[in-house]
Parts: sequence; structure tokens; C-alpha cells
Amino acid sequence: MAFALMVATLQYAFMPERPYGPPLVYSLLIATLTWAVIDLGRDLFPSAAETGWPKGYAGLALVLAGIVIGYLVGTTLADAVCRYFQWYPPGTGQTTSELRSSILITALAGVVGSFYFYAVNKGAYLQRKMAEARHQANEARLKLLESQLEPHMLFNTLANLRALIGTDPARATAMLDRLNDYLRATLTASRTDAVSGRHTLADEFARLRDYLELMAVRMGPRLRYTLELPEALSAQPVPPLLLQPLVENCIRHGLEPSLQGGEIRVVARLGAAGLELEVSDTGVGCAPSPTPGFGIAQVRERLATAYPVGQARMDWHSQPDGGTRALLTLPLQTA
Repeated sequence: MAFALMVATLQYAFMPERPYGPPLVYSLLIATLTWAVIDLGRDLFPSAAETGWPKGYAGLALVLAGIVIGYLVGTTLADAVCRYFQWYPPGTGQTTSELRSSILITALAGVVGSFYFYAVNKGAYLQRKMAEARHQANEARLKLLESQLEPHMLFNTLANLRALIGTDPARATAMLDRLNDYLRATLTASRTDAVSGRHTLADEFARLRDYLELMAVRMGPRLRYTLELPEALSAQPVPPLLLQPLVENCIRHGLEPSLQGGEIRVVARLGAAGLELEVSDTGVGCAPSPTPGFGIAQVRERLATAYPVGQARMDWHSQPDGGTRALLTLPLQTA
């Protein structure tokens, strides 16, 4: 409609001595009928996925048919409207030059309008494909990071298990049983996530509980932990294995070097800036300006991969009374 109004206005600008009504009526009727034939008629032919338009010569034939039908039927209806209102009817008594100009304007307008909608559809398709490609690339990076994290945890656990075999075979056996249960649960959860494409906070906390129970076999009463997940946040989606590197970091660098051990606290809550996930410990702490290790670097990279720039962040530092604290702020997803 806007395109038709523009054509009518241009015609009137070149012929201001004639009334504005007739070119407006002709332009609107011809444009509307041309659009109707092309846009409704394209559903009758196989269309290309990237444009939504018929493939090959069918698309060209449909555009030509739309222009011809729109011109002939639109001109006939516009003649009737102009006679009824006693306006100047351009379709009646036109000179050869005026007829050629009218046909030329209709053809140009039809081709330009068709190309515009064709380009819009193709641009939208390319934007969708680019978004899909970015999403798939991010998913591949997350899977790569996950594959790097799981062996890291497994190697650390096996090293601890080897040390226990010579000093406490009973605890080593219990730890091996826990490791077997943990790996089975993790494998089942990974397959479920791969099928559903959704890993929730409830799933993440369940894996954390399995991992901490495994570590508790080795450390005994030196390891205490608290997991706080409100029911309202349990269905929030998060990247898999997002919190485990932070918990593992607390155990390895905070609790294990301490004779008394300590407590690990993992809390999910709703903050002013979105979803907040806090992992803290009461271990030996770290330097005032610590250098992030493998786990911290992996978590930051996972956040950068899983979320758009600026939507997720992590603050990690040493606490004044001992231990460390990591606070993740993620966008809150609502139904």
C-alpha cells in the first residue's frame, strides 16, 4: 500500500494539473491485485527454502502473470470507480503515449516490488542460517569444554584413589564404588541432556551432590558441604558442568591443604541482576590477586560461549576470613 501511494504521488507530482484521486485509485487497485496474484499464487508452486518463492521459471512466470492480471483487472475496476465518482478516468480515451507510460509504470513497479520482497525473504533466511551456525558453533565449543573438564576431574580422582589404595584399602574400595556410581549417573545425565537439549539447575546440583559424596569418601569429616537450590529456580537452564570446576577448585586448593578441612557452600538465588550462583569455601584461601587456574578459566570460557557478550559474568576472589568465593551472574530465563 505504501509503495502504491508513492507511485501515485510521483505521478501527480509530474502532472499537477490533473486531480490526485484517479492515479491514487489506479495505483492502489493495480498494486493490490498484483500483490494478491503473486503472494497467494506462490503457494501453488514448490518454493525455495531460502526465499519462499517458486523455483526457476515458475517464479518469473508468476511475477509476469501478476503484473498483467493486476494491470488489466485493476485498470478495469479503477475505470468504473472513476466514472462513478465522475473523476478523470485515465483508462478512457488515453493516447498511445499515455498508455505506454501506464504500462511501463505498472511493469517497473511490479518488478521493483517483487524484487524487494524477494530480497527481504532471502535476507531473513540468511540471518536465520547465520544464527543457526553461531548456535551450532557455540554448542560445539561447549561440548569441547565439557570433554576437557571431565577427564581433568577423573584424573584428579584417580590420583587420590591411588594414594588411598596403599594407606586405606577399605576407603579406596568405597571411593571406587562411589566413582562408579558417579560416572554412571553422569553418563546417563549427559545422554538425557543431549536428547532434550536442556540442562537445568536441578541437574547441575544433582551432579554436584554426586561429586561431593565421592570426595567425602576420601576426605571424611574434613569435607562438609551445603547445597541450596530454591524450587522456583530448579528449572533454570545452565551449561552442563558449570559449577563443578569451581567446587573442585575449592577442594583441591582450599580444603585439601588445610588439616581441619572446611565447608563448601553452593547457593542459587534470584539477584537484582538475574540468576546468581555462589560457590564459596572456608579453606586456606588464596593470594589477594590470584591467578586463575584451569577450572576458573574453563568456567569463564563457558560463560563467554554460552551467553551473548555482557549477559553473564563471574567474580572470583579471596575472602577476608579465609577461603574463596565465586559469584556467577546469569540472565534469568522466564517461561
